[in-house]
Parts: sequence; structure tokens; C-alpha cells
Amino acid sequence: MEKEDVGFLCECFNDMSFWGEYDSIVEQRSMSELMQRFDNPSNLKILTERKRFIIQKKDGSRIGFIGHWVTQPNRWMEIGYNIVTKERGKGYGTEAVQLMVDYLFLSQNISRIQAMADVRNKASQSVLEKAGFRIEGTIRKSGFSRGNWTDAYLYSILREEWKEPKILTKNALKLSKGASKNNRKPEV
Repeated sequence: MEKEDVGFLCECFNDMSFWGEYDSIVEQRSMSELMQRFDNPSNLKILTERKRFIIQKKDGSRIGFIGHWVTQPNRWMEIGYNIVTKERGKGYGTEAVQLMVDYLFLSQNISRIQAMADVRNKASQSVLEKAGFRIEGTIRKSGFSRGNWTDAYLYSILREEWKEPKILTKNALKLSKGASKNNRKPEV
């Protein structure tokens, strides 16, 4: 995510439909607050190695975001994602998760990636399952949404289950690292 994406992020964060009926993380924020957080990340963000990426269509239109962070103390990666309402159900979430899994296993020395999905959110469960994640169990009262405690399924994919990239290749990863060093957005 780059500074020019903060306006899109602000639109998303302040649109209640973006968060959907299952998300307990409703982060309404002002443009100035998001810009300040972008310029001065919190120590928690730095310690958890949290990064967000914009999901965009081939025409360049922004349609959501996906992020990853380290879960301590075992250095597992956890991911989360969201797509704007009008673009849901078109496969963009699945493609973004598959790209993120490829990226993390190709670029990080990690053994697992995990994600959570509300037990009622069949669409998010499907995204994870199509990307090769397996359900591990139920985390009871994992979120508080619209006045109620909610349960979530914990999903994971292990390096040995992943085996090889589905979308991203090692060559594309090298190219994208070179593009980011030159301040350009990678084309994958």
C-alpha cells in the first residue's frame, strides 16, 4: 500500500457495507488519521511486521485490500482481506489470497499461514478453501459484531501442503522486488 492509496482506504473504512455483516473490525477513520498512521506507523505495526496491499483489477481500479502480519511467538503469518461490495463473488478474493500465499511462502521462511473466517461467512470460507487452506477448529467468541459475540473458524495452510506457486512465480517475485526498489508498482 502506498500513500496514494490512503484515500481509497478511507472510503472503504468509512463504508459500513464494506465491512459486511460478519466483520467485527469496523475501523472508521478520518483521512488525516489514516495519513498520520501511514506516515508514522505504531510500534505494534512494526513489531507485528504488518503490511497491507491494495487489490486492484487489471484496469487499475482498486477493489479491496489484503494484509499479513506475524503472529508471535512462533512467527506464523496470518492474513486478512476484504473486497468492496460490488466486486464480491467474482473470484478476486480467491486470486488475492492465492497470490498472498505464493508471495509469503516464496519470500519468507515460515511453516504456516493462517486466517480466520466467521462461522456464518460461507463466502470467506470458500475463498480460503479454494486457496488450499484447511479448517483447524472453531475459535469461540473470537469477535464482537453488532452487539453479539461471534465464533470463527481457524484455517491454515502449511508449506508442505502448498508445494508450489499457483499464480506467482519466483521470477515474478524477483521482478516485483526490483520494481519496488525503483518505486514502481510491480506487474504480476
